[in-house]
Amino acid sequence: MADVFTRRKRSEVMAAIRSRGNRETELRLVALLRAAGITGWRRHQPLPGRPDFLFRRARVAVFVDGCFWHGCRWHCRMPSTRSAFWRAKLARNRGRDREVSHQLRAAGWRVVRFWEHSLKDPDRVVARLRDALEAPAATRSKTAAKRQRKESE
Repeated sequence: MADVFTRRKRSEVMAAIRSRGNRETELRLVALLRAAGITGWRRHQPLPGRPDFLFRRARVAVFVDGCFWHGCRWHCRMPSTRSAFWRAKLARNRGRDREVSHQLRAAGWRVVRFWEHSLKDPDRVVARLRDALEAPAATRSKTAAKRQRKESE
């Protein structure tokens, strides 16, 4: 069946769709956090990359990356049509993920990334989260602020 929109209009329509509350990823992690008794998290906070979960006190940002959209080497099945477009698109997504992680770490946040498929092993996910939450608080942002004040004096 032919598309009723032009390519440009279809692109605009698709770009306007914003995903939230994906059952396979974010909501599954919510269930794991609640079952493990892990509290203190927030969602949809205004930080670079819009982390899926944020633990402010521990300065931990958690992302749940979908296997297709972030190019999981085991589960991402490339579409057979427009393959060059999709390869470039997923490469940009992975590059953006690296840049966002770098920005957050530079600001003193610990970044934890989970693949969508890793949520099938809840014990491992919870263990990684507990390790990240119990690690000593990051002090990079305070040190960077002090260094910046000294340089401006």
